[in-house]
Amino acid sequence: MAVERVYDAGALASDIEALVRHAVRCGLVSPADAVWAYNTVLEAVGATGPSAPDAAIFLQAAYATSPTARLGEDAPVVAASGDDAFDLEGTVARIAEAGIANGCEEDTPSGADRLATRVMNILMPRPSEVERTFSTLYRAYGPRTATDWFYRMSCDSRYVRRAAIARNIAWTSSTPWGELEITINLSKPEKDPKAIAAAGAAPATGEVYPACQLCMENEGYPGRGAGATHGAHPARQNLRILPITLGGEHWGLQYSPYAYFDEHCIAMSAEHRLMHVDRENMSRLLDFVDLFGHYFIGSNADLPIVGGSILSHDHFQGGRHVFPMMKAPAAGAFEMPGFDDIACEVVRWPMSVLRLRAADRERLLDAAAHVLDVWRAYSDPSVGILASTVEDGVEVRHNTITPVACKDGSDYVLYLALRCNITTPEHPLGVFHPHAERHHIKKENIGLIEVMGLAILPPRLVEELGAVRGHLLAYAGEDDRAALALALESDPLCASHAAWALELACAHPDIAPETADQIIRDGVSDVFAGVLEDAGVFKWDEPGRTALDHFLATL
Repeated sequence: MAVERVYDAGALASDIEALVRHAVRCGLVSPADAVWAYNTVLEAVGATGPSAPDAAIFLQAAYATSPTARLGEDAPVVAASGDDAFDLEGTVARIAEAGIANGCEEDTPSGADRLATRVMNILMPRPSEVERTFSTLYRAYGPRTATDWFYRMSCDSRYVRRAAIARNIAWTSSTPWGELEITINLSKPEKDPKAIAAAGAAPATGEVYPACQLCMENEGYPGRGAGATHGAHPARQNLRILPITLGGEHWGLQYSPYAYFDEHCIAMSAEHRLMHVDRENMSRLLDFVDLFGHYFIGSNADLPIVGGSILSHDHFQGGRHVFPMMKAPAAGAFEMPGFDDIACEVVRWPMSVLRLRAADRERLLDAAAHVLDVWRAYSDPSVGILASTVEDGVEVRHNTITPVACKDGSDYVLYLALRCNITTPEHPLGVFHPHAERHHIKKENIGLIEVMGLAILPPRLVEELGAVRGHLLAYAGEDDRAALALALESDPLCASHAAWALELACAHPDIAPETADQIIRDGVSDVFAGVLEDAGVFKWDEPGRTALDHFLATL
């Protein structure tokens, strides 16, 4: 039986007024549009009143708190900073609840989110205005100021979900590979590698609109529920995409709604086409860092298992963050004949990563393309690497790279992580994929972000690791581990973690409430280090180093 929803009209008016004030303070709405915005939000949630509680001073307060500086005669108002004290998420949620009570959307979490997004879209500048402001800032003050403004606008408009991001659990731990970064992502479900592969292989059709969540047609899209013909699709009415040119093509720049790191941005092709890694796209990476030298940018690999979660749309990910991989020292230098002007290093990193550096971008691209071409055709059965296999009479390639670009002064830097997605009966999800004994922590593809040393772990771990903690403390100090083993294996939350938890208990017999969390977190970080080692095609043992030397000699 459906629950009848009611709302307090006076409280709704107060919330809408507060939201409009927030939009004016942040420069999303001009003070001259404040009354229009108030009434338009009322309409969006199916109400016709009452007036704002402080209607008499509404405009006066709006003008008094709004920024007055303009960048040019025709430029829109630009806020110097947002309003961190304002409860944006709570206010918009209450307004959306009133809209649901008035029958404006289905009474589901996705319905509430669509309504909240619709409300925020009312309070935002149009895409053309965003582009004009960004361009003005870029020309007058440079790329950092321009992206600072765009990122702030994306947060103030609730596109970047700061409240959801704040719920994520994050820490760093020291490992033999340096400080690794760990996040337990509480906003999205764990993805299955086979489902990712199937989505990447699906042909683009005109039947579904937008074709995927990365298409530029998402800008302003109202979203749809799970019961719609083509299933659920999130609302994107408050999305603003900046047009940029990469490789002579129209691309777009936006920020990730659920950022994993500082100013996590996405660059995507205007054309819905499959991911591809080649010289052309690596050139686009360098185009990007020419535009935004304070950001890194990278591409997921273009094959299932070793690729990211969306293979169906050509896109990059970047942001203002220095990852552990970028801090890793060189294990040694190597030379490539014909590329004496390129500084070439093997990175001391659990995965197999080459670092190329040069001031001349075209020469650097030539060198990177050479590495990719050689690697794609390279096989070494002694360490499980096969460039291709024949399946049902069709040759299937297995080797590719995960490229990452940044600038260091006047130099361009390219990191090339060597990837191979070969499978075997022993490792059906991938030889160079997290092995089965680590799936209790991480089973998903090792994509661009993990390659660089930031683990994105599933939300199930919060409850599961809490249960592990309880059992470890309950049996702390006991010499006989059989009872602990039985307790772990009998608990559905802990069964998959039992062997690992026993190792922690043996290594830390004096575990106590004040040390348990750190011991478990360090243990998770050690597992993630092992995950990256699994994904490395050339291991850091004698056979692996010898095999790497053989590969480097072919360059």
